[in-house]
Amino acid sequence: MSTLVLFDSNFGNTQKVAEAIAAELGNGATATPLAGLAKGALEGVDLLVVGSPINAWKPTPRTQEFLDGLGADTLRGVHAAAFDTRVRLFIHGDAAGKISHALGKAGARIVARPRGFIVEGREGPLAAGEVEGATAWARAIAVAARGAGPRAPGVTD
Repeated sequence: MSTLVLFDSNFGNTQKVAEAIAAELGNGATATPLAGLAKGALEGVDLLVVGSPINAWKPTPRTQEFLDGLGADTLRGVHAAAFDTRVRLFIHGDAAGKISHALGKAGARIVARPRGFIVEGREGPLAAGEVEGATAWARAIAVAARGAGPRAPGVTD
């Protein structure tokens, strides 16, 4: 299964989560920054994971630009999931949910509920246990993408 983990990162926290996810997914999965993403990078991808820090209650402009460039059937046949990094606040926004919605609109089959990973303070570091949480989330994504088990509650086609 060809796997791509795309991310945008301001202070390196989202990159760390993306790298943990790619490492757990294995089989040549790569964590790739959206900055300078090669045209055609999505060709042949079976599983796509996209992550962004929350920026003004939504994904970063670079992430949003990537999502806006996806056509209605661009991701037809691709399994996908989305995550964000966020500060623990009562009101914090939901970039992961917006990313997941956009991936679904582009034809992807969403295989995991969007996931937020907590950053301590504006610049980080990641909160204790978040890298391990990313690894566990990636394991669940792999199982769902292979069809070896049920998808997360609330995930629909």
